[in-house]
Amino acid sequence: MDKRKIKETVIGGLIKNNPTFVLVLGTCPTIAMTTSLAQAFAMGIATTFVLIFSNLFISLLRNLIPDKVRIPCYIVIISTFVTIVDMVMQRYMPDLYSTMRAFIALIVVNCIILARAESYASCNKPLYSMLDGVSIGLGFTGALCLIGIVREFLAGGAFAGISIPGYPAMSGVGASAFGFIVFGCLMALFNFVIQKINERKDKMKAAVLPLSEGKVEPLKEVAEK
Repeated sequence: MDKRKIKETVIGGLIKNNPTFVLVLGTCPTIAMTTSLAQAFAMGIATTFVLIFSNLFISLLRNLIPDKVRIPCYIVIISTFVTIVDMVMQRYMPDLYSTMRAFIALIVVNCIILARAESYASCNKPLYSMLDGVSIGLGFTGALCLIGIVREFLAGGAFAGISIPGYPAMSGVGASAFGFIVFGCLMALFNFVIQKINERKDKMKAAVLPLSEGKVEPLKEVAEK
């Protein structure tokens, strides 16, 4: 097992390859399912489940799936796990399911899942593919929840369905148009923070680079100076 690859895979979906704020994938559920934290979290977890197990099975079968029919095969595998999610939510969370039904079905063609199946699971081992599913799924869930918190708070003065006394509700904030505004602002903030962190890391690396002729002075000579 390559520990470095595991670390890069786990961190990648959360930051470097965040599907929402960096790759800008899955925009439809991002806007439609973030009017509240509950919907955002449920959509994120459902997508994460499908990502993990579709990545696993696609990786296991990658050498058996003919190249010419790989996309239809991927969709069959993905749709199997989407059906499982659909049945579980319909049975145990009927109220939430009634508001999300159409978008649960659309997970089958979610570009995040198809992109990871094509670019990662189809050419990596099962363990790495599962970790990629976990990482990408958590990155997607975190982004949805963040957008959902902001939109729910601004629209109704609430957090996770609990109203905040004295906060005036803002009309029109729950609309999709405003959802795009919140999404864009949070995406800009996310990338700004990541850029500043990377710049700080680069400065720290530059501080320890050799100052002359590409050589670092021995510690003994530096101490004598």
